[in-house]
Amino acid sequence: MITALDPKTALVLIDMQNAIAAIKGAHAFDGIVEKTKQLIDAFREKDLPIVFVNVNPIGQAWTQKRADQPSQMPKDEEGIRAAKKNWEENGLGNIISQLQVKEGDIMVTKHTWSAFPNTNLQSELQKRGITGIVLAGVATSIGVEGTARDASVLGYNLTFANDAMTDMFLEAHDNSIARIFPRIGEVDTTEAIVAKVRELA
Repeated sequence: MITALDPKTALVLIDMQNAIAAIKGAHAFDGIVEKTKQLIDAFREKDLPIVFVNVNPIGQAWTQKRADQPSQMPKDEEGIRAAKKNWEENGLGNIISQLQVKEGDIMVTKHTWSAFPNTNLQSELQKRGITGIVLAGVATSIGVEGTARDASVLGYNLTFANDAMTDMFLEAHDNSIARIFPRIGEVDTTEAIVAKVRELA
């Protein structure tokens, strides 16, 4: 349960993009859009940073590794080129239009589960003096949890909007919410988090 927010807190939204919205079987993706908009509105009211993270895993080394559930990403050069072309032509990396990215928002493209490795996220947060992060997005057990684990190691105070994130698998979502996030931060509803944001000076 949320007890406080740091005065210097950023909203970090994970993979709320066209490619993810189109995945069949994503657990209640449409249901989190309105909650995400409420978070965005509250952070804009207080002129606090909003970070939109998208993912582009095409051709990345981790997608080529052996696994019991291998990546669906192409592994041959021709397939990778075709996938990159399709990605660009169809705007699959674009943040969904309902969230209305604005000038001054921070844009981060990640290539792994976490938004920190080999991106500008840490430097953008540091130069703004950010000490707290509110996390939301997709998928709870992958992009959100991956980013949260790294943020925790880096010393950020973390808050998780449990009704503004979702997963392809409900049991994976529930595991992150109940067993992982409470160990590295505070978990609460969008409504409770928005109330705390509005209390900030």
